[in-house]
Amino acid sequence: MEEPKNQTNKNIVFLVIVAALGYFVDIYDLVLFSVVRVDSLKEIGVTTDRMQTEGLFIINIQMLGLLLGGILWGVLGDKLGRIKVLFGSILLYSIANIANGFVTTVNSYALIRFIAGVGLAGELGAGITLVTETMSKEKRGYGTMIVAGVGLFGAVAAATVAKNFHWTDAYFVGGGLGLLLLFLRLGTFESGMFKDVAKSEVSKGDIIMLFNDRKRFAKYLCCILLGVPLWFVVGILVTLAPEFGVALKAKETLSAGTGIMYTYIGIAIGDLVTGILAQVLKSRKKTVLIFHVLSAISVVYYLNSYGLDNNNFIWICLFMGFSVGYWATFVTIAAEQFGTNIRATVTTTAPNFVRGALIPITFLFQFFAKKFNIITSAYILTAFLTIVAIFAVSLLKESFDKDLDYVEV
Repeated sequence: MEEPKNQTNKNIVFLVIVAALGYFVDIYDLVLFSVVRVDSLKEIGVTTDRMQTEGLFIINIQMLGLLLGGILWGVLGDKLGRIKVLFGSILLYSIANIANGFVTTVNSYALIRFIAGVGLAGELGAGITLVTETMSKEKRGYGTMIVAGVGLFGAVAAATVAKNFHWTDAYFVGGGLGLLLLFLRLGTFESGMFKDVAKSEVSKGDIIMLFNDRKRFAKYLCCILLGVPLWFVVGILVTLAPEFGVALKAKETLSAGTGIMYTYIGIAIGDLVTGILAQVLKSRKKTVLIFHVLSAISVVYYLNSYGLDNNNFIWICLFMGFSVGYWATFVTIAAEQFGTNIRATVTTTAPNFVRGALIPITFLFQFFAKKFNIITSAYILTAFLTIVAIFAVSLLKESFDKDLDYVEV
């Protein structure tokens, strides 16, 4: 690695490790509800016939928190600095997850998940922004690859803890991990690029800049749309595994917790592969396009797996997860498309708008499921989201070795 802004290799390595551990905790907390959905809702009195409806309601409220939090932390990241956002977001979601262990009603559950969502929105964007601005343009792809590859194993940890402990304890663990992470953050340093921009008079963290210029808005929208299929796979196809199992006449009841764990193992492996492939091809666009096609194939295979058992389900989840393992590449593309004065805003809001897109996707899924069935509904959305994502990628410029030391005006 080079030493941009006279920062040592040792400090850069530490920054990447801390960012990776931060994302580990972020993903743990983010997917935990999907893992404990059935057990936790059953314990607070939700009946079986209301399980899907109430579960999707809470997920949507959490995603709304992510959506609003993405805007809040993104703007603050460009105005106040990336490090302050990391501290604030970790503290908020840690406290919220501890509080989640005490909920007794669906409404209180949803409220706490909303607050947790706001907190969780700041972690990834700030971390990726720091890494991309600190590492050399030739090597930064490896940095973001490591952050995502390590971080996504947080889902494995969530599934493992939830399987062996009570669901309330799983939330307490998530909150505790976040508070421990705060101590590690004390050794991190601010981005040199941000420090330079902070001294200038240029507008910083102005989210309106993403909408008041047609070309800039189109670029921002494309960054968001290219990542949406991933959350459809995780938020619908895997989270509703028990329901899909019934529709597919599975030999056993499919576990969402097991599905989430193996899907994220697949995503982690996929993130490593996409990161390496992008370096080999020297193109993030080509890499993402390849994986979008692979993702569509994996979903079609899943939706045709009638009579599957849990072992088949695990392999399918690994396949689907690997196929949508372009998360780090997607966030890196978003970071590389915009100037330093709004980079944190973009890198924090884009992934959270992707997550928030699960809200309209859920409504569309339910609409088509009622009109047809959940299998047909999944086919319709897979085709639509894949076509839109591929079109969005095709419109973006290649940013693999782009110099990031510039501002938007």
